[in-house]
Amino acid sequence: MSELLNWFKRRRETRALNTMRRHLTTTMLIVGDLEKAVEAAVSNKTNETKSFVDSIARAEKEADTLRRSFMDELSQGELPPADREDLMHLMKRVDMVADWCREATRLLNVIHMEEVPQSLKKAFIEMAGGLKECALSLRRSINKIVDKPEEALKAADEVERQEEKVDDLHENARRLLAKEAKLRAGIAILTSQLFEAIETAADSCEDACDQIRIIIVRH
Repeated sequence: MSELLNWFKRRRETRALNTMRRHLTTTMLIVGDLEKAVEAAVSNKTNETKSFVDSIARAEKEADTLRRSFMDELSQGELPPADREDLMHLMKRVDMVADWCREATRLLNVIHMEEVPQSLKKAFIEMAGGLKECALSLRRSINKIVDKPEEALKAADEVERQEEKVDDLHENARRLLAKEAKLRAGIAILTSQLFEAIETAADSCEDACDQIRIIIVRH
């Protein structure tokens, strides 16, 4: 067994691994709140939207703090440099999911939803739901790396399938947007950017699972 997997097994309760778990939990909360924020925004529930957006902003800052703490703790540990690098890459890629969710809320904050057609609102909800499915499969994959690596790889494959569905939803959303000739240019641009942010968050889930595959295959 590799030094990295030995480290996982020996040190389950170390600060570094606890920090990784907390970061993953925080990221999952951010993804879930993004879906709720989108649903509230398209229903013109301003107060609810603000509450979820504010929650995501706080959680994303916490995720950044946890990421930095993890890097510091890992740099002082006993792992070989290559193994540390593998874990750091995994953490960074999971953190990108949180970052892009936060970017999505910044866009959500400035889009006047009363000007957005119902078809595009529906696309927002579908893409946010697809992102959540990606994130849930990513969590399953990370949680199975040590005890059941075969299941971790299966969950990683599921992330890829879910990400492809989000890609398809994104493609359809762009088609719908292109048909909206009467939509103000500013709203059209912001709407396109929101679709892009959600899709990029799903891409980041897939990137994290690529790193999981590297860890399992290498070790």
